[in-house]
Amino acid sequence: MDRIAITGGAQLNGEIPISGAKNSAIKLMAASLLTDQPLRLTNMPRLADTKFLGKLLKRLGAAVDESDGADGAETVLHVPEIMSAIAPYDLVRQMRASFNVLGPLVARTGQAKVSLPGGCTIGARPVDLHLQALEALGAKIDLHEGYVFAQAPRGLKGAEITFPFVSVGATEHALLAAVIANGVTVLHNCACEPEIADLAECLNKMGAKVEGAGTPTITITGVAKLGGATYAVIPDRIEMGTYAVAAAMAGGEVRLTNSRPGLIDALLKKIEEAGAGVTETPDGVIIKRNGSRLNAVDVETGVYPGFATDLQAQFMSLMTTAKGESRIRETIFENRFMHVPELARLGADISVSGGEAVVRGVEQLEGAEVMATDLRASVSLVIAGLVARGETVVSRIYHLDRGFERLEEKLGNCGAQVRRIHGEPDEL
Repeated sequence: MDRIAITGGAQLNGEIPISGAKNSAIKLMAASLLTDQPLRLTNMPRLADTKFLGKLLKRLGAAVDESDGADGAETVLHVPEIMSAIAPYDLVRQMRASFNVLGPLVARTGQAKVSLPGGCTIGARPVDLHLQALEALGAKIDLHEGYVFAQAPRGLKGAEITFPFVSVGATEHALLAAVIANGVTVLHNCACEPEIADLAECLNKMGAKVEGAGTPTITITGVAKLGGATYAVIPDRIEMGTYAVAAAMAGGEVRLTNSRPGLIDALLKKIEEAGAGVTETPDGVIIKRNGSRLNAVDVETGVYPGFATDLQAQFMSLMTTAKGESRIRETIFENRFMHVPELARLGADISVSGGEAVVRGVEQLEGAEVMATDLRASVSLVIAGLVARGETVVSRIYHLDRGFERLEEKLGNCGAQVRRIHGEPDEL
């Protein structure tokens, strides 16, 4: 079982290139099921999650070719024929987003059998809205022995769908299914995350007709067939925000390149409010702190463009050594404070009541052995370890490998003392 060891106390100085967005790349990969022509994705992250989805797509009939081209890491996916419309539990359980192959499979072949998903245990994230959207598009849905059976032998049909609450996954899934449905589909109360606009832009390059992605109302005019395309994955705003917090935590000056700071404006404002410097550049942002202690600030997570729930754990780490008391309110997932006991092992003073955590900043964290509980919590422990006295060892880092590419290398290039301790592979 691999672990990561961090010796705290080193400032960060240098440049960190931001990888392509995991949350966008995996949905773009699923879009390859909608066409018999090659889809070439550039600026691709190399992560456990993209590897898992590639394995599932191969099971369904895709050829998946990874290489390093002129535009950096790229993946070419080609599904000339769906060889199987069954996505088994042993693959879908490893990553929740793989459930999104259901809509494209039904849209293209008229049927699918997909396991109910797994993923991080950060609270209840039912797929009811996904299935309701597919039913509205004309699919017959049956649940049996942990699998979803979907049938639309005459194809999907356009529909007007209003989501009862904002859901990123359901918005993306409905979008993937509707692009080759017969007729016009209008989605109301959609999520507005930039990854949704990224998915729509790629689908449009493939020949889809999608309007309004990134707003609460999306209109999709179904087309008979999609073609191939070349498309660059959007920079990962969560990785960008994570390294911005790491730089503010450790001090020094870090330039984040290949990034779009406007995508994490809510976070950058809080970092500035805490006392770190934030300067936008033509290709990213510079985070700078001269070593003075940060000030405690309050945050509340929200749907985009609010403060991202995927940055909450990282920001909590930042607040553990800030001067004063900060309140962090989680409004998206009800079980996303599982990192608190692990931060407490490092000496953090945090109390939780319902969806709110109160963080009372301490002068110094102390290194200890800690355990990752989910993807974002894992990196919050690494961030805390950057300033903890002595050595911090984070175990169960297979969570981290799902979403952060070459983390030790990127932090190490900026002066962090961080290393991977190899052991037996973790079972996912």
